[in-house]
Amino acid sequence: MNTIVKRFLEWIKLKEKLHHIEAGSPVVKERDLWWVSFGENIGSEMNGKNSLFSRPALIIKKLSREFFLVAPTTSQSHEGSWYIKIKHAGKDTFVCLHQIRTVDFRRFSSQLGRIDESDFTAVKKAFDKLYK
Repeated sequence: MNTIVKRFLEWIKLKEKLHHIEAGSPVVKERDLWWVSFGENIGSEMNGKNSLFSRPALIIKKLSREFFLVAPTTSQSHEGSWYIKIKHAGKDTFVCLHQIRTVDFRRFSSQLGRIDESDFTAVKKAFDKLYK
C-alpha cells in the first residue's frame, strides 16, 4: 500500500503567516501566471509543492483589487475537456479547469509571466463550454 504523508500542520503554520501579510496587493492582471500557495489539500484536490505549498496558476479573472479567480497549472500531460494545453516559456503547460478557485492576493508569491492572447482565448472558451 502506498501511503502519502500529508503536511497539514506545516500548511497551517504557513497559512497563518500568509493571513497576516500587511503589504498591498501586487499588480496582477488576467493572463498572468503566478506562483500561488494552494496549500495541502484533501483527496483529489491539487496540492501546492515546495515550502510555500505553491504551484503555478493562471489568473482568469480579477474579481476585486485583492481577490482573483485562478486555475492551477501542471507540466504533466493530460487529455480531456478539463485540461487546456498552453505554451509558457516554450514548454507545454496544462491549465486545470476542474481545479478553479478564488484566492486572496496574499497567496501569491511571484509572477512567472503572461500567456499569449490566443492561449487565453482558448482557456476562456473551454471554461465557458464547461461551466455554462
